[in-house]
Formats: sequence, structure tokens, C-alpha cells
Amino acid sequence: MRRRVAKKHLILPDPRFDSVLVTSFVNNLMLDGKKSVAFDIFYQAMDRVQERSEENGLEVFKRALENVTPAVEVRSRRVGGATFQIPQPIRDSRKQSLAMKWLISFARKRNEKSMAERLAAEVLAASKEEGGTYKKKEDTHRMAEANKAFSHFRF
Repeated sequence: MRRRVAKKHLILPDPRFDSVLVTSFVNNLMLDGKKSVAFDIFYQAMDRVQERSEENGLEVFKRALENVTPAVEVRSRRVGGATFQIPQPIRDSRKQSLAMKWLISFARKRNEKSMAERLAAEVLAASKEEGGTYKKKEDTHRMAEANKAFSHFRF
């Protein structure tokens, strides 16, 4: 068993939008400790989002994150030699973390030239409830719904 609960790290708000959400997203986006590069990519993406949607880039980003945030997930559990996918509710911090990671991974898989363009396109798609990230959330929920019969195995 664990001895104590891990401490939560204090995340400072970003300089442009003054938002902790943006900083945590940029921390996930960052590669090889290059935070300033990650901030540049994010800010360029938000500028592109603002140009294309005629709305505030941060509002579109928040809507996109909200649209791709999962409520349940399936976890594998072995019961009597068989493995079952058991649906479980997710705690809030994990919901946000999964949404951010999905958004970034699907943005990286896109075909646009720069990462800023890819991220902008994925954020716009997610805000309209389209794109790979939104599909991933829907698939996760569908899988949980299909395996609802096994929820009594929850641990």
C-alpha cells in the first residue's frame, strides 16, 4: 500500500492569458524541456484559431477541451481467468489530463505544415465536436456503455 498521497505541484499561470489551464496544456505539449518553444507553438495556434473562427482563441480552446473531456473510461480487470473491460468514472484531474493528451497526440498526427497549424486545426475541430480527439472520446464512452454489464466487477 502507498504510504502517503503524492503532493500536488503548484502550476503558475501563463503570461499572456493568465491561465493555469494554458500552462498545464503547454507542459504536456513541451518536448525536451523546451517550454518557450511550446509556448510559442500554443500562442501561434491560438492566433490562428482566432483568425479562422472570429472568436476569442482561449474561449474556443476551452470549449474544445470541454468537448473532448471523457466522463468514464474502461479498465482491464482479470476475474477468474478472463479479462473484462470494466467502465469506471474518472476523477477530475485525470479527465483534464486525458483530454489534453488526446488533443496533443491527434494534433501531432495531422498533416498540416507546422505544429501550430496542426494544433489550431485540431482545436477548431474539437470545438465543433469533430476530429480525431472527439471521436476518441465518443469511442471511449461507447466502449464503457457496451461493457456496462461488467460494472459490478469494479474494484
